[in-house]
Amino acid sequence: MIVKNYADVAAENVTMAGAKNTTIRWLLGKDSPAPNFYLRLFEVQPGGHSPYHAHASEHEIFVLEGRGRINAKGKEHPLAAGSFALVEPNEEHQFENTGESVLRFLCLVPIEK
Repeated sequence: MIVKNYADVAAENVTMAGAKNTTIRWLLGKDSPAPNFYLRLFEVQPGGHSPYHAHASEHEIFVLEGRGRINAKGKEHPLAAGSFALVEPNEEHQFENTGESVLRFLCLVPIEK
């Protein structure tokens, strides 16, 4: 069993091309014994966003705080604390902070084996 506080996990800048003012914390990642999923915490600063991208695996998100949107296929889907979403495999998407405080959300992804 692993029990920690998210503040004890270092925030890393998202360096993928197209990202702006976004960090990731690998709460349960490659260094954990998690057998099926990685758990990540994203923090997007006001005016920031993830890159517009797609990948082969699904992921699920749950918004902890802040306001933003998911930009996908020419549509904007609003996000606020309590929102959750499924991003399907190969679906192009971008997370964007539209508020005045940090947009903080959990993201669960399958471990690609």
